[in-house]
Amino acid sequence: MRLAVTGATGFVGERLLGAARAAGHDVRAITRRPMPPRAGVEWIGGALEDRPALDRLCQGADAVIHVAGVINARDHAAFEAGNVAGTAAILAAAQSAGVPRFIHVSSLAAREPDLSRYGASKARSEELVKTADMPFAIVRPPAVYGPGDRETLELFRMARRGLIALPPAGRLSLIHADDLAALLIALATSDIPDGLTVEPDDGHAGGYSHREFAALLGSAVRRRAVGVSFPQAILRTAAALDGLIRRDGAKLTPDRVAYFCHPDWVADPAKAVAPSVWRPEIETARGLGQTADWYREAGWL
Repeated sequence: MRLAVTGATGFVGERLLGAARAAGHDVRAITRRPMPPRAGVEWIGGALEDRPALDRLCQGADAVIHVAGVINARDHAAFEAGNVAGTAAILAAAQSAGVPRFIHVSSLAAREPDLSRYGASKARSEELVKTADMPFAIVRPPAVYGPGDRETLELFRMARRGLIALPPAGRLSLIHADDLAALLIALATSDIPDGLTVEPDDGHAGGYSHREFAALLGSAVRRRAVGVSFPQAILRTAAALDGLIRRDGAKLTPDRVAYFCHPDWVADPAKAVAPSVWRPEIETARGLGQTADWYREAGWL
């Protein structure tokens, strides 16, 4: 099949490209920056606000996999532009080109749109997909990790130091980026019902407590790591300091604090993917260990 992909130069998108090519699919991907030639991949120069580029991306595609999005921003406008306007633009191009299927990567944060700007923007993007006149599936991943991910890197670094700062008590689900990529391809290429909203995970029922996650991270870096939960007020202060120091490069923002401190980011089993379509292959303890090894080899850890 020919798959049209947004966000292909990011962490999940890069894993998706590799999985799609390994499965024998051709890929057309949009990129803001010049990319080296890659067998089976046609790079389209442009961005989500570039309609002619989106039209070229979607022309003749069997499915669009919309991965691109903003996960960290300083204000409402940036989330709106990246997650809402961007989704509207690629949807319009896909409809105009007559693409048979649209796969939208959302987030568990969309379940709680009042918690954060990020969650609100993802919820609005989902509504755009649901009301578009084309077959679709929406994927709400939980916390995604894997080789090459910079968002979870700091957690591995804290684990190596033996102390992991955590939000108040809660639970979360996890998924390896390669399992997520395999799911996206399965939804794009399988005969599935229209209008699915799925919440995948690693198959560990009930997710993990924050302290269980800390212990898994410690094992991954081969040392005992202690998880310490901090009240939301302290995390908000830390976010303000991070903003003063790193400005637009801050990783801990007030918006992320609100999101992190919610106690339930566990995938809903009622929205699990049918095993006939997809099932996770990477057990989390093994996947975290392999990710830590990758970080060390890359000189990141």
